[in-house]
Amino acid sequence: MESLDDVIDAMIADRVIHRHRRKWLIAIALVVVLALVILLTGGWKAKQGRKVDTLQAPVTVEAGRFEYGVTSARIIRTPKNKYDPAKARVEVSIDLKNIDKEEQKSSSVLGSLLLLVPGDGKDLIDSNGATCRGDLNYVLVYGLPAETCTTKFDVPADFSADVIELGIQGEKYESDDSLLGASDNSYWHNAEPIAVVRVPATTTTETK
Repeated sequence: MESLDDVIDAMIADRVIHRHRRKWLIAIALVVVLALVILLTGGWKAKQGRKVDTLQAPVTVEAGRFEYGVTSARIIRTPKNKYDPAKARVEVSIDLKNIDKEEQKSSSVLGSLLLLVPGDGKDLIDSNGATCRGDLNYVLVYGLPAETCTTKFDVPADFSADVIELGIQGEKYESDDSLLGASDNSYWHNAEPIAVVRVPATTTTETK
């Protein structure tokens, strides 16, 4: 038969266990709530500050072997019809110039050098390159004056913005790492962000 002291000790131990169990349950509940809040507000990844300059159009930016004179932007909507769904695209007007002093070669602008920055954590959108004089991937000749061109981005049909952000990347003129057995001859590659240009945008509707 248990003594009175044993019964009292058992009661005290039971209360201690229940008290600590309640604290642990509260702690676990707080962790779950915090995790849900973080997930609902954009995940665990911390927002990083922009590491390149943000400029306002009209502006001219030198990046790699090209000079970009960014002037204006349009959001062009195509309504839904009997055969096709609604569509939209962004077109940015740019005065392009080949400034390749290293190789002095003619070349066209890669689509990956011009990016639409949608914001809100959405993925960047590559351009289609550059259309000049009606020709996509127009070849820009070193030493000639700038050409008036456009670059296009396919966007969701409901895309809207008063100002769009154009990301400009520039290639570097450098060689591959010779330690890895690659060529030590320099060439244009390894594009990196140079600037983001904020461009006021108008919206128009295109009918076929």
